[in-house]
Amino acid sequence: QLQLVESGGGLVQPGGSLRLSCAASGFTLDYYYIAWFRQAPGKEREGVSCISSSGDSTYYTDSVKGRFTISRDNAKNTVYLQMTSLKPEDTAVYYCAADRLSMCAKSRKYGYWGQGTQVTVSS
Repeated sequence: QLQLVESGGGLVQPGGSLRLSCAASGFTLDYYYIAWFRQAPGKEREGVSCISSSGDSTYYTDSVKGRFTISRDNAKNTVYLQMTSLKPEDTAVYYCAADRLSMCAKSRKYGYWGQGTQVTVSS
């Protein structure tokens, strides 16, 4: 079946780093835009980053620019989010999403979703 699975979350102290992975099975990501979203308790889901199908275009929300890096390896059918200089406000469940889009988009435009991975930044 078609599936996206996130991994790599965990507990980290402020200033630390984590690398999240989003692995697809049952379909190829070659033609898909991939986005990372996050949602903290009681808050709206927020777009964090997005990468084009070829990997030649990326987007980051202002709050993570310079700290997070999105990348993809289509041969491995996997997308990554490298997070550095983590802050407590980065604490959230992080989701990856995919769809055959022509640009980064709001969450409602994505048809494939993972189950999420928890990132907690706390001392």
